[in-house]
Amino acid sequence: MTGTTLDILGIGNAILDVQAQAQDSFLAAQGMVKGSMALIDTAQADAIYAAMGPGIESSGGSAGNTCAVAAGLGAKVGYLGKVADDALGQAFAHDIRAAGVVFPTAPLSGGAPTARCLILVTPDGQRTMNTYLGACVSFGEEDVDTALVASAAVTYLEGYLFDPPAAQAAFRRAAGAAHAAGRQVALSLSDPFCVGRHREAFRALVARQVDILFANEAEIMSLYEVDSFEAAMEAVRGEVKLAALTRSEQGSVVVAGDQTHVIKAEPARVVDSTGAGDAYAAGFLAALTRGHALPECGRWGSIAAAECIGHFGARPQADLEALVAAR
Repeated sequence: MTGTTLDILGIGNAILDVQAQAQDSFLAAQGMVKGSMALIDTAQADAIYAAMGPGIESSGGSAGNTCAVAAGLGAKVGYLGKVADDALGQAFAHDIRAAGVVFPTAPLSGGAPTARCLILVTPDGQRTMNTYLGACVSFGEEDVDTALVASAAVTYLEGYLFDPPAAQAAFRRAAGAAHAAGRQVALSLSDPFCVGRHREAFRALVARQVDILFANEAEIMSLYEVDSFEAAMEAVRGEVKLAALTRSEQGSVVVAGDQTHVIKAEPARVVDSTGAGDAYAAGFLAALTRGHALPECGRWGSIAAAECIGHFGARPQADLEALVAAR
């Protein structure tokens, strides 16, 4: 096995995030399920965008957020995801590269426009996401740069990308290339509704091709269709080498073989929960690829997540490396 040039390579939906504050009454009027992610079409995207208040726009998507946060922690990071050759696509590419992330994927020409996610944050910090996938659905096997995959210590797959059918084949190709090069494959389950849509495919991927699994309490219980976190924790213990399971204010639990590490949550005032899980995965993987012990990896994840939820938007606004060193 040759040396790596990247610590983390993320693969996911390349989405321009538009985040705005909203009241519960707005969600109800729009027929939204609070705290969920819904896939919408062009007409719905236009209607919601017109109705929502002023927002903040940035390159996003779950894995994109993870990559940007990991780069902020000093990791060497790359990202694969499909945008269109349009203004939003150019904005996405510039933004993620400015965060220090290698982004080589060729844009889509003559097809659907760049994807966007309309994120509504209620006063309690909960985020409700409405996603128009656009050009994301065109990401396929041909977009998987196997040489780049082979150069990364960990290839990180975003569960949301499982919605477009071609992406499942892309995931399998990426996982195969990573393992052929002696690298590790990580997967984020992303959302309990996403797990419900693709449970059988996720179960197969986790059991056969995933080394590191990230999930929150609802997602891991949905994956194994069990009624308790403890049952889900034991189920995943037998299927992956390493699982990092987040539990909001209860912190996280890291499971590896017969080891169980309980990681406390870092103190934080919840302003916006958008990207908390993405930031946790970034901190965890940045520490893991640096050779830290699992409890320390969990601590980095908790610090990154706490910084993320303490302000509006999914990208860090503080020096994460300084925060990690100071605590």
